Amino acid sequence: MTATPSPTDRRDRAVIIGAGLAGSLAAVYLARRGYRVDVYERRDDPRLAPAGTAGRSINLGLSARGMRALQEVGLLGDVLKRSVPMRGRVVHSPDGTVSFQPYGVHGHQILHSVLRDELIAVLVDAAEAQPGVRFHFGWRLHGLDRETPSVSVTQLADGVTDEVPADLIVGADGAFSSVRQQLQYGLRANHGQEFLDWGYKELTIPVDVDGRPRVRLEALHVWPGEHGLMVAHPNVDGSLTCTLFMPFEGPHSFATLNGPAAIRDFFRRNFPDAQELMPRLVEEIIEHPTGQMVTVRTSPWRYADRVVLIGDAAHAVYPFYGQGMNSSFEDCLVLDQCLERHRDRGDALAAYETARRPHTDVLADLSTRNFVELRDRVHRPAYALKAGADRLLSRLLPAHWTPLYTMVAHTTTPYAEALARSERQDRLLRAAATGGVLALGTALAYTITRAARATRRSGR
Repeated sequence: MTATPSPTDRRDRAVIIGAGLAGSLAAVYLARRGYRVDVYERRDDPRLAPAGTAGRSINLGLSARGMRALQEVGLLGDVLKRSVPMRGRVVHSPDGTVSFQPYGVHGHQILHSVLRDELIAVLVDAAEAQPGVRFHFGWRLHGLDRETPSVSVTQLADGVTDEVPADLIVGADGAFSSVRQQLQYGLRANHGQEFLDWGYKELTIPVDVDGRPRVRLEALHVWPGEHGLMVAHPNVDGSLTCTLFMPFEGPHSFATLNGPAAIRDFFRRNFPDAQELMPRLVEEIIEHPTGQMVTVRTSPWRYADRVVLIGDAAHAVYPFYGQGMNSSFEDCLVLDQCLERHRDRGDALAAYETARRPHTDVLADLSTRNFVELRDRVHRPAYALKAGADRLLSRLLPAHWTPLYTMVAHTTTPYAEALARSERQDRLLRAAATGGVLALGTALAYTITRAARATRRSGR
């Protein structure tokens, strides 16, 4: 059972439900603010899992928002040691051609690929190193009293239930959050979730027989296609963790990959250069589970000064903008800043939700839109032309023009502000293009008219 706190320890007590990315980083932040922190997690300690265990999670691309949140608590350097820089996308087109698309116009505008379980292990270690932080693995949330506040947790191994009082309860238990359900029970709450009709499987591109990477390592590899999408993140050992996205059902779907011949034929037709990179392709598709993807929009995120949601519990998004982890880390930073600015914790939690929710709703839209970009457009000349124009304008007008992707991935500009600025820039670009066409048409008309007049004069 969980130890009862000493009556002489007057520090506020925070209970975090969920020891994933958001919950573990939140434990670091709250401990630094003076809270005693207990973190309860249904799963086993990720640090004890066998190396290389195949999971249902997608590799992570650390970008500016996540880096800033880690830097604030002194963890960025340790995380970067375990990551691989990704300087752009390598696009493997269905026709077999391969092209490179840089992420930004400056050398620092890159992403960093890191394995989810390794990152969580770093965060848990860092949190446990803080005084007053304890992790409890193998415990499930049984009940939440938002008035007391307190939680009831059950140890899965023996069924023992413990009542844990708290001053602040943090729900970091993912897209299907039990904390969220009990926080919002009986309130005028809004909640919506949308499942994508595509799922995903995690695959592997191992190192070659000589121990070297089979493809360019410092990049995100993308295989777009009408019937499927595949991305691969590099790992420090030279391998790549590959994620195959496909519809669950239909004529071209996971349901039709029902045997070795069907799997090989699908890859031959859709990803012609990928099959030879994955010697265990057939076995992994058959053996590995199919994950699902959901977008969550919900409110409220908090109750009085006692309960608050962070990460996917508040705003799950599809993974196609690479911002799920980064926005969750940014939650921890913004929550900490609000606790710093407001003496009253209720005011701090309200300010946190006000600061974050409009922007994470925009992120949900951006993530859905980028799914279509990656699947259907990233390999097309028009996409490369638009991206090239964005980069050129950014170089020529650095104070006035920043591509949307740059603002989202390489700055901490709030998502809604980034989208609004991008839309203004697009309107200017369309106006300039229209003006250029009109100017060209006027010049041509003028030239033709002068030529006609000259012809008439010479014929006199």
